[in-house]
Amino acid sequence: MNDDVEMVVVSRDPALPYSKGLMAQALMATGLPPERAYQIASAVGERLHDSRDGTITLQGLEEIASAVLGEADGKDTIARFRKWQNLTRLARPLVILVGGTTGVGKSTLATQIAHRLGITRVVSTDTVRQVMRAFFAPDLMPEIQFSSFEAAGGVRIPLPERSDADEAGFIEQAKSIAVGIDAVVDRAITEGQRTIIEGVHIVPGFLNRSRWDQAVVIEVVLAISDAERHRSHFYVRQWETDGIRPLRRYLQNFAKIRKIQDYILAQATKQGVPVLENESIDKTVKSVMAGVLDAVSECPQPAAMRGAGV
Repeated sequence: MNDDVEMVVVSRDPALPYSKGLMAQALMATGLPPERAYQIASAVGERLHDSRDGTITLQGLEEIASAVLGEADGKDTIARFRKWQNLTRLARPLVILVGGTTGVGKSTLATQIAHRLGITRVVSTDTVRQVMRAFFAPDLMPEIQFSSFEAAGGVRIPLPERSDADEAGFIEQAKSIAVGIDAVVDRAITEGQRTIIEGVHIVPGFLNRSRWDQAVVIEVVLAISDAERHRSHFYVRQWETDGIRPLRRYLQNFAKIRKIQDYILAQATKQGVPVLENESIDKTVKSVMAGVLDAVSECPQPAAMRGAGV
């Protein structure tokens, strides 16, 4: 069967009615904003309602996408939708790693990506650190007892003259927590679970890549180059958490936070890890989704399943 008449949705079975939500989620996985995805999903639902056989082809979906988005954007969306279909057939586990300094939007990005891909396992490296704190006494592993930008307090050995204590403390902390991150990645690969891990401790070059060839691993680093725009994120964070994450503490340590960003970005450049300037969460989500779909398209795929419903 030609790709142009590949069946995308089959809603003939009353036990499996068409789901606008699932269709919208599939379209959001192509990088579409939610409102646009739901517009197309609603239009698909209307066509299915008017259709005698209750089906829609890829060509039919492209017609609807073009009507809603315009011809060029509609064709681009369908091209990415084809790649998304490869993702649904992916035999390997998918692991997405999102690094970056404090306050650049890592957790927001991870949540958005998880929703679009239907991933339920999202792990923060702060959680990994908290678990490690429960098992290691402060005098045994002091570096994990501090926030990333206060890790200089956990440095155990005298530093060479002119060394930066903040950077040295962060490096020591990140290397310790990398052991826990490696364990999460290893479990995801062993269990075949799609997983997103986000946090400041995901530093390019610090993780063990020995099993990465058994999965599709996407590693990115978020950054905010403009200091004032970065600073504004902490005002939003305090409002969103109702003061649980107090603004004053982050602003007092803002120079250290920026210093950590400089180090992480230098590592990303050295290791060839993509750096995404987080100017807009929608644009950043679209960039990450494009990277995921491209990586999946490069993986060997099993025989295509025709007539698969969304």
